[in-house]
Amino acid sequence: MQNYLETVAVVLVAAATALFVAAVVHRVTRRLGHRSRFMTELTDHAHRPFQVAATVLAVQFAVRFTTGYAVGTGWRQALLHLLVLAVIASAAWLVAALLVVVEDTALARFRVDVPDNRHARRVRTQVVMLRRVTIAVIVILTLGVMLMTFPSVRGIGAGVLTSAGVVGVVAALAAQSLLGNVFAGLQLAFSDAVRLDDVVVVEGEWGRIEELTLSYVVVQIWDDRRLILPTSYFTSTPFQNWTRTEAAVLGTAEFDVDWAVPVQAMREELRRLVESTDLWDGRVCVLQATDATGGTVRIRALVSAADAGSLWDLRCLVREHLVAWVRDRHPTSMPRVRTELGDARSDLPWQWVRPRRPERRLAEGEVPDDARLFGGSDDGDARSEAFVGPDEPAESRR
Repeated sequence: MQNYLETVAVVLVAAATALFVAAVVHRVTRRLGHRSRFMTELTDHAHRPFQVAATVLAVQFAVRFTTGYAVGTGWRQALLHLLVLAVIASAAWLVAALLVVVEDTALARFRVDVPDNRHARRVRTQVVMLRRVTIAVIVILTLGVMLMTFPSVRGIGAGVLTSAGVVGVVAALAAQSLLGNVFAGLQLAFSDAVRLDDVVVVEGEWGRIEELTLSYVVVQIWDDRRLILPTSYFTSTPFQNWTRTEAAVLGTAEFDVDWAVPVQAMREELRRLVESTDLWDGRVCVLQATDATGGTVRIRALVSAADAGSLWDLRCLVREHLVAWVRDRHPTSMPRVRTELGDARSDLPWQWVRPRRPERRLAEGEVPDDARLFGGSDDGDARSEAFVGPDEPAESRR
């Protein structure tokens, strides 16, 4: 009976000593955390795993060295085996926590709350994917090591290895879809095709990449719905990535109006509108007549914004303003169906309605900058270079 009491006492002392050491280490790392980001992350994430691992290890050594009187008994072997399993599990937890500390420290160097955060989002995507892979690998290895502590499992290991080829083929066929998604997730993370917070258009829906895992991707749609797609979708199906190279994007607002529309006046009104709102980033403001069939003229207003959300609001603002402008200032430019009777000279009153405000007359051969998409400005010249090529002759761009 005295031997058992000594064992219990030594175990309690060992556990208390381990907890004391863990508390001292925690306090030291917390003080150092004011100077080091790594120490701060270490204090936040690794304290509890270290505390558990140190306590379990101390108890295991205490039981092993104080139960010599019970060598060969069943309860000692079972208790030591249980403590070994606990040591393996706690050590794996500590290793996983240390990896998380390293990853969080690396992520802290890249800020995503800045306008140009493309590189930071790419690194964040890759680190998050690596975190999932490493944790999965640690869990699998830990379970394997724990199973190998059982003599019966070690005994059948040779038989399992001999049939590993057949089992691997069967497992690969059964998990073909799952493995395809896993490899697709790794491909997405390191090919930079899509990143966290990218604005995409998939399945006709406009949204943002909210979560990227090894098996599925969560797209937060603009109306707060969630579209969940397998990762293999993004490697096998075309999709639009609006923030692939930068967040700034272009958008259009189209109008079908009558042939009497004063295009230059409408162009100047668009320019006045975008210059009066902070939604416009100052890059592109172009208004062009892109079609003239079916009795109407199609006017396209092309504008730019710093991000997709601002662009959506800017496009809606352009539509609302120009619709009201046509209705109030140029009602004869509204779409209409004409029927003319007995007037061969086309001398009709509606053709002679004078505008309320004089329009600016352009000089002969003058083309305003906001009437050209490819040229007329630094941004337009750069766009022309991208779509035509710098080595092409200048006349081929016109």
